Amino acid sequence: MALPLAAMVALCIAWSGFWFFAASRADTAIAGWRAREAQGGRVQSCSSQSLGGFPFRIEVQCADPAVEFRGAQPPMVLTAKSAQVAGQIYSPTLLIGEFTGPLTLAERGRAPSLSANWRLAQMSVRGTPEAPERASLAVDAPELALAGRGTMETVATAAHVEFHGRIAGGSVADHPILETVVRLEKLSAPAFHPAIARPTDGEIEATLVGLRNFAPKAWPDRLREIAADNGRIEIKRARLVQDDILIVGAGSLSLTPAGLPNGQIDITVVGLDKLVTLLGVDQFVQRYLAQRGNGLDMNQIAGGLDRILPGLGSALRNNSGGLATIGIAVLGEPRDVEGRKGISLPLRFRDGAMFLGPVPIGQAAPLF
Repeated sequence: MALPLAAMVALCIAWSGFWFFAASRADTAIAGWRAREAQGGRVQSCSSQSLGGFPFRIEVQCADPAVEFRGAQPPMVLTAKSAQVAGQIYSPTLLIGEFTGPLTLAERGRAPSLSANWRLAQMSVRGTPEAPERASLAVDAPELALAGRGTMETVATAAHVEFHGRIAGGSVADHPILETVVRLEKLSAPAFHPAIARPTDGEIEATLVGLRNFAPKAWPDRLREIAADNGRIEIKRARLVQDDILIVGAGSLSLTPAGLPNGQIDITVVGLDKLVTLLGVDQFVQRYLAQRGNGLDMNQIAGGLDRILPGLGSALRNNSGGLATIGIAVLGEPRDVEGRKGISLPLRFRDGAMFLGPVPIGQAAPLF
């Protein structure tokens, strides 16, 4: 009877010793990680740090975590209230983290220019510090604020946001190919554009090709490298929903040497007449119709449109949604999407000039 008990005690002592050894190794690994990050210009710190999770986990608690990006110009500091990262002893290449806001971003020594808060934020990372494989971030009820007139002003909210990324080719240090998925639920950001003032759901799957590495650098410099290396973002699938508007699409975009977007995204839109009004491009549409409409009987066209897609004819008669007309008559074509009638047409970028179908709808600013 004593032998099983002695064996159990010996096992517990051995496991405890193993856990403390693993905790010590984890502490050393964290110090090494911080040293490597500091060499890359990312200085990480905690006001206090503790290890726990006995007997099966290694948990790191960090109060007031901060990351200083010394390679950025000007140097920036990212801070949060607390962070907890845990890993199972039997699965050391998977780390799970939870963060408490608010998170702030500021120039070193200055007031924050950006603040974010949330109800719950969780992250998982698979791989090793030298060779991460994939990462995921899920945030419930995020809220983003920017510095305004002497105070932080809320500019975007959502019910839920997810980001998933994995290195599909190359490595962190040598031309990584990044596959990403972004999911949005009830995103509202009227400060950025009236078109996303109402809650919008979305999902985008894309691949980014052209990164040289993940070394810290200013975004304009990184974008210049992508343009110089003929990089691109391949949108495998995009889906956006807002009220009666549904947009699905896929395509590819690149950057010119001047930092202007080039490429095409083929989209199918349900509720195109509403989208035209929402985007505020009616003036471009009316100008195009004035140039192309000589000799056309608009009432006759409107009647034909109503037979193809109810509501388009009345939109044309009211001088709104005219782009729907052009989409069908000139370039687009009717197409069913998710059991609803829509219109398929290209969203094109040519040296920054934007076209929806054949209609010019604006000019994008250089990204660097």
